[in-house]
Amino acid sequence: MVVLIFFILFYILLSISLFFLFPKTGVEGWKGLVPGLNFVEWAEVVGRPKWFGLLAFVPIVNFFIVTGMAVAMAKSFGRNGFGEAALAVLYAPILFFKYAFGDEYKYEGKAMEKEAQYMAQIKEAQKEKSNRKLNKLLNNHPYPKALWREWVESIFFAVFAAAFIRMFLIEAYVIPTPSMEGSLNVGDYLFVSKASYGIRTPQTVAMIPLLHNRVPILGSESYFKKPKLPYFRLKPMNDIEREGKIVFNWPVGDSVYITSSRSYSVDMINRNPAYLSYDRELPKLVEKKDFVVRPVDKKDHYIKRCVGIPGDSLQIINGEIWINGQKSPRPKHIQYQYILNTNGVAINQNRLKEWGVDNSDYWGNRNSLQGYFLDDTQVEKIKSMDPKIQLTQVNHRAERGKMYPHTAVSDGWSVDNFGPIYIPKKGATVELNAESLPFYQRVINVYEDNDLKVENGKIWINGNESSTYTFKQDYYWGMGDNRHNSEDSRMWGYIPHDHLVGEPLFIWFSAKEGNPFKGIHWDRIFTSARDK
Repeated sequence: MVVLIFFILFYILLSISLFFLFPKTGVEGWKGLVPGLNFVEWAEVVGRPKWFGLLAFVPIVNFFIVTGMAVAMAKSFGRNGFGEAALAVLYAPILFFKYAFGDEYKYEGKAMEKEAQYMAQIKEAQKEKSNRKLNKLLNNHPYPKALWREWVESIFFAVFAAAFIRMFLIEAYVIPTPSMEGSLNVGDYLFVSKASYGIRTPQTVAMIPLLHNRVPILGSESYFKKPKLPYFRLKPMNDIEREGKIVFNWPVGDSVYITSSRSYSVDMINRNPAYLSYDRELPKLVEKKDFVVRPVDKKDHYIKRCVGIPGDSLQIINGEIWINGQKSPRPKHIQYQYILNTNGVAINQNRLKEWGVDNSDYWGNRNSLQGYFLDDTQVEKIKSMDPKIQLTQVNHRAERGKMYPHTAVSDGWSVDNFGPIYIPKKGATVELNAESLPFYQRVINVYEDNDLKVENGKIWINGNESSTYTFKQDYYWGMGDNRHNSEDSRMWGYIPHDHLVGEPLFIWFSAKEGNPFKGIHWDRIFTSARDK
């Protein structure tokens, strides 16, 4: 709402400033107050076609149209300085009020027409090969700029355009882990559409352009937490469907320890101290309580397959997902963990690589067991190498405290046998009691910003004793296609709607095992990320 109010106020001030400024250009002032007409007249005043002004009402495009016409207005009043151009881009109404009430500011004609005529003369001189005429024109540019300014403006525009596109439309994303193998592999570079599920306006506005949340080398956060805007999202282009892939902010990534290899939520370390032995950098951070608190839009990006949508009841039985009592279709290249017994047969590693089995698919443990994360096709191909080769799918047992919601309710659950669990839907109401609260506690307290307390066996929400709760937004359930090697909703729960970033579009580059020096997957470049 605050974002909408900001743009409404901007438009009102802009219209009022045009009301006072137009008379200096020979246009009746009242036309500056008429929506649509004001931009049409503005376009003509600076030397653009009238239809050009209407582009100011096209979402996304309007940012570039309005700033471009604002700079052209400054030029039309004979103001070509860097400061004037910068103010025109940052907040045009201030500049227009100054021109309207300052006696020293005179309208000098349509700047864009003058520039077009000048460029036509340049082309004519070049065509005639008249160096004398060309040099004279170059020395009499109607809007001269120093070389440094040309570079500064070019770099600024390039960064602004790239940051704008990244913020609102499309962002590049790389697959860092094997959790989505074999649909999306380690080293796949994707373009993600942020418009698919509704453009989300930024909440964190003071940041280094083109960086998400960390500054390379320095290892510091790339943004300031204030000023902060409230959550706002435009209408979606597509609905989120079951089995579709989604990119989102890691829901539990609001308080994290950050090492060179990954981020760990504070809660996951508190629940499972074994992580301290996996990462040498982690113990010192935990000892000092050196964790980072992040806003929603600066949490780490994750990508998973959306296996459950709002209102679904989900259960996993022997590795198979059941939604509302119906077995869900398996992704084409779903992977599971297999124990490999070669029985003395030598494995041809080159053949494995040809079949898409690489180091990211290999695993081993302290009991000297070894094997691979494989899909059904790879399993059959490996078995076909020799009848003596045996591959046994691992059946994961329950691990206390590992599965969401990390209470006695889920102590008997595992990655292969999980639930049932209800996925919250906006407007739906659930009963709250000692058994159900663990599933919704973080939803109520964190994701929907309520004051939740449990005292003397009673549940209090915002100071009121509560036996039910009505959800304020939709939630989703995400899982990796590498079902035995994915940290997903089974471990940290629901994905809130306000955490959604976008939908993966296509793979624009793919490096083997995430390293281009090991080779490039040429057959994956420019292929759809949706259909895998």
